[in-house]
Amino acid sequence: MVTKEMLGLNIEVNEEGFMLDTSQWTPELAVEIAKAEGIELTDAHWQVINWCRQIAGVLGVSPTLRQITKGAGVSTKELFKLFPKGPAKKVAKIAGLGKPQGCV
Repeated sequence: MVTKEMLGLNIEVNEEGFMLDTSQWTPELAVEIAKAEGIELTDAHWQVINWCRQIAGVLGVSPTLRQITKGAGVSTKELFKLFPKGPAKKVAKIAGLGKPQGCV
């Protein structure tokens, strides 16, 4: 466990940077996390982020790549454009969720 200071808050994350307490997440924090990942959030990003947060609240875990493409209405190709190099992991990190199961 590591503590990162972001927006004046002490955020606990695991060794890969995933938030440990999802209740600390805010949209403003998502913007900061995305910047650190080299991503500037657009409406298309927010559509995926909000869907992932909603479904994670139901499932209790971060959605997989396949679940995101089917449920959020975004093709795999588009998802890779929005969140390059590991989209399921990146969207989960930005959305303040845990690492999706099955991600390396």
